[in-house]
Amino acid sequence: MNDQTSQTDSAPPHQPRVHPQRANASALIYNESGAYLLHLRDDRPGIWEPGSWSLLGGGREPGDRCLEETIRRELREEAGLDIPDLLPFAVERARSSDGTTIPIQIFAGQWSGDPTDLELTEGVMLHWFRPEVMPRLRMAPSTRELVRRHAELLDAGRYGPAPSTTFADADTTAAGRPQQQRTRSAAATSGRPVPTIIGVHLYLENAHGEILLGLRHPDSAYAGKTWHFLAGHCEQESAVACLVREAREEAGLLIDPGDVEYVHAVHLIDAPGTPPRMQLVFRARHWTGTPEILEPDRCVSWSWWRPEALPEPLVPYARAAIDGVREGRLYTEWGWT
Repeated sequence: MNDQTSQTDSAPPHQPRVHPQRANASALIYNESGAYLLHLRDDRPGIWEPGSWSLLGGGREPGDRCLEETIRRELREEAGLDIPDLLPFAVERARSSDGTTIPIQIFAGQWSGDPTDLELTEGVMLHWFRPEVMPRLRMAPSTRELVRRHAELLDAGRYGPAPSTTFADADTTAAGRPQQQRTRSAAATSGRPVPTIIGVHLYLENAHGEILLGLRHPDSAYAGKTWHFLAGHCEQESAVACLVREAREEAGLLIDPGDVEYVHAVHLIDAPGTPPRMQLVFRARHWTGTPEILEPDRCVSWSWWRPEALPEPLVPYARAAIDGVREGRLYTEWGWT
């Protein structure tokens, strides 16, 4: 994490002051014994959390094509570390010195080396700590909570990337139609059972038969600079409740749950090594409000599109879902061997 930010859990979810360009990436590194690699920061004024234990990471630079490149570059520069398998785990937020919030993509990966053998170029030292020791350490509560969540999934054998954290770019043909990519899931590549992640998507048509789509922010954790449904993931709630909440938080749309109907599902594997996802699509027959940009770190524009003239680039499974809805089909499989 760069020196001008501090982690925050208090930013209002519906009106964050998000920095329009900056984004950070951090690495949650764990070993086969369930310990986590922490970085002791320099104890000097003017930096974030001086003298505290933190995760390795930093800010995206102009030459980084994506945040995965950012974290791999930071690991090399800060500690000479190269971890082959880094998976997106979560998206956190930090508050910068000017009061805006900055998204932080958290990647998780396993490494079992000796940190004393690494050439540390920033901070004081690296050390392995078990999660139960961390309450005694000087560290940000949000970092401690992040480790706790990951450790619980790891102990339960249910570890996989968290919702909305996949960076893989889906392939399309020259005509923009989705190709049926055949990939192996995280379960197939790791030998461990991996639960299917559930996503919900809003299929909204106006009186002219146009479909609402949003252009995702260039630094979005998933599908940057790409058009997509209004979408989200369930947070201890039903799928319809999630859809209603996401519509309100992301675009200021008010939807009665009774006006929601299921219209399609895409069961897919997005890229090799990622967990399977069940993408549920619901249509709202009625709603109140005009789409607004309320989460500018995720979506920079809402527009209505004719189904025969959809924008490019468009998330391939969203296009497949639109085709399915218009053809009256309820289910599509994508990427399975």
